[in-house]
Amino acid sequence: MSRMTKEEYLKFLSEGTKTAHLATVREDGRPHVVPIWFVMDGDKLVFNTGVNTVKGKNLKRNPEVCISVDNPNPPYDFVQIQGKAKISEDLDEMLIWATIIGARYMGVDKAEKFGKRNAVPGELLVKVNPTKIIAEKNVTAW
Repeated sequence: MSRMTKEEYLKFLSEGTKTAHLATVREDGRPHVVPIWFVMDGDKLVFNTGVNTVKGKNLKRNPEVCISVDNPNPPYDFVQIQGKAKISEDLDEMLIWATIIGARYMGVDKAEKFGKRNAVPGELLVKVNPTKIIAEKNVTAW
């Protein structure tokens, strides 16, 4: 096992259609973990969610998050991002990012439709500013 460089983990996070797992904290202190689709904006991880979802409510109350993204195939790699979420309800900005997310996960031909569906009142644009990153490659050390 060895640490990824910043260049390596940013490339890892941006390649393919990996799903991230977002951990937030419920009002009673219990953890909540859910898969999310995301893209990177430089060092920031970007996704959108509904304001009335569990994660949306948790993020509005407490912006501290932990996100994990892994490669489930040998030699196994992962990136963990601890950080603070910044929430926006700016629909113009949300449309840009929801369309980019749609292109990554749904394909370029469906990106615009996905963006318009997800950039509406009641949705949140979330950008996570990392405070700590753990990025390991070749976990099996083979």
